[in-house]
Amino acid sequence: MKIKILTLFPDMFMPVLGASIAGRAIENGILAIEPVNIRDYTLDKHRRCDDTPYGGGAGMVMTPQPLIDCLRAQTQGFPARRILLSPRGATLTQQRARELAKEENLLFLCGHYEGVDQRVIDAYIDEEISIGDYVLTGGELAAMVVIDCLIRHIPGVLGSGESAGEESFSDGLLEYPHYTRPAVYEGMEVPEVLRSGHDANIRKWRRERSLDITRERRPELLETAPLSQEDRIYLGWEAPKPKRRRRTKETKA
Repeated sequence: MKIKILTLFPDMFMPVLGASIAGRAIENGILAIEPVNIRDYTLDKHRRCDDTPYGGGAGMVMTPQPLIDCLRAQTQGFPARRILLSPRGATLTQQRARELAKEENLLFLCGHYEGVDQRVIDAYIDEEISIGDYVLTGGELAAMVVIDCLIRHIPGVLGSGESAGEESFSDGLLEYPHYTRPAVYEGMEVPEVLRSGHDANIRKWRRERSLDITRERRPELLETAPLSQEDRIYLGWEAPKPKRRRRTKETKA
């Protein structure tokens, strides 16, 4: 996958995305990231990319000229899904990250100031994404979050093929607790079931802890999570089915 990031602050990205999992993916040729400086496309002699909004109001708005010229140049021979990071966008979800991970090319536009001239959005942006119901100084941090989230679903990026499938939200629930050695630390013990080596019991324990944590912290997720009958019984939403009595043949006296 190749990702281009159109930004006023290109130096912010590689110190973060060039490290850890993303950095290894870049080294292995699985991922390519190219920050692009929007200021390189402005015709303003002071390299300004903003102006006052029509209709008045506080703050400044990113102007169309440098953005449109930058978008045109950067999408020439680079067909990509074009995404604006914006607090009014659809909230990022694990499912959307999985879908974006299937794209061959992605282009992120990082907004700043009070926003982006709407004509740029109407003509050149495919979708807007938000990372939460709050406002950041700019779209750079949001772009890093989206990129970090989606690349985990690209084959070969994670060391274990199972890692992304067992994380929080992967099955609609929050993740179960994790433990590692030593078995006892300062009097705190790892649950016995995890030390038992009994795979079925471990799976059952982990599933039940996921259900417990989700019910306690994010109960609304249970409304859309794919729950089995066993899950629903554990949550108290269904009564266990009565066991069927085995019929025995009557014998003559």
